[in-house]
Amino acid sequence: MGREGKLPETGSPYREGRTMLLLPENAANSLLGPRRKRPGEVFYNSAMSGSRTRSVLLLKHSIEYGLLGSGKIYAIDGLTASGLRARRWLNEIPEEMAARVLAEIVDLDEMSLEWAKASNNQFPPSHGKGAIEAIHGDLRSSVLRSGRHWVDIDPYGSPVPFLDSAMQSMARSGVMEVSATDTAALTGSSKTALMRRYGARVRNDSLSHDSGMRVLLAVISRIAARHDRSLHPLLSIWDSHHLRVSFLVKKGISAANNLETRIGWRVFSPDMEEVAASMAYGFHLGESLETLPMHCFLPLEFPVNRKDPRISGPMWIGPTGDCDAMASMTDDFALESCGPTFSLDDPLGWDEKRCALERRAISRSVRHISEESQAIKSNQLIVVDDLSSWLGTGAPPSPKRIVESLKDVGHSAGVSSYGRPSFRTDAPWEDVIDAAKSIQPPI
Repeated sequence: MGREGKLPETGSPYREGRTMLLLPENAANSLLGPRRKRPGEVFYNSAMSGSRTRSVLLLKHSIEYGLLGSGKIYAIDGLTASGLRARRWLNEIPEEMAARVLAEIVDLDEMSLEWAKASNNQFPPSHGKGAIEAIHGDLRSSVLRSGRHWVDIDPYGSPVPFLDSAMQSMARSGVMEVSATDTAALTGSSKTALMRRYGARVRNDSLSHDSGMRVLLAVISRIAARHDRSLHPLLSIWDSHHLRVSFLVKKGISAANNLETRIGWRVFSPDMEEVAASMAYGFHLGESLETLPMHCFLPLEFPVNRKDPRISGPMWIGPTGDCDAMASMTDDFALESCGPTFSLDDPLGWDEKRCALERRAISRSVRHISEESQAIKSNQLIVVDDLSSWLGTGAPPSPKRIVESLKDVGHSAGVSSYGRPSFRTDAPWEDVIDAAKSIQPPI
């Protein structure tokens, strides 16, 4: 499977999490930030390291909670590039779990697969369990080789071309993780691309990344329903240059038939009629119409003017995560599973400081996720900069202090893992306003 160019044996070792890999000479010197895929080179994007860490943790959680059955786990790391994601699955989950996993790594680039195989040969899982098979080909055909319990789709750009075949491949119960780097489309910056690929509109505001994740979930849920499947989101993350949604897929016609109850619209600056309807459908958490919220959700059946710039959707209007899955992603769990430990005979020569840097990166990848799990069933995600502007109260309040204030009066609330200072809560809108005003410094 080789091709002309630098061969794997000329590579330099590198580490992400607890897993070693081989990269071309001096490649580690230019790993900061997102990278473009260039032809003829192994593609390793360090900006996706947090995504790979969360993937390891979610796989471990899913096995522990029986989401993947009790037998062999057929997993596929599609568009694998360096093969690191699948290799981290096997190396960083416990031995007894890894023994159940058969992971296929798929890529159209032969050189990438050669580097992946060389990395795995030189740095196999520390416990020696689990199996990896390299497949040279197109994910859209390779994924259909068997029923899949775990499917990862991490393309350069939009995942849409790969979703239908991947959904067809799913076992009766399994987990799919989907990344999208076409954030300009999904967040409404590129309106024509958004409509062409996803059939939706998104208001490009401070919630546009949340809206983009919800649009992606809506598109995937429609594809799932066509194959008599339904999805249950486990984790949705905006991380730097990409959006990523992870969800449980289950076979069943009755759940698939309920598709439209989970799809609808987000309305910015809703009027009284819209807020009243949102309250009647159980979306808006409010007790009166005296103070209208910044946003509200409406079901798909509610008549909207899709050319109205206040309207975003169609999008997923249910929870974007699962309480148990998110609650498991604590700092301790992440470091125990994925954090490297300092050793005097470290093969890379890492000192304690370098080891501590990697451990901090592992911790950052799960920041606020377990806390947010306490309120993930609520769709009320509030960006504090928007809240202060909406209320005309000056400087934005601290999300942590608002959360503490809401918890003190008995509501569920948590600082959000969203990419802007924000919080999530099940408190009525009136209580959110009271909490925000109560912690404002005197003028």
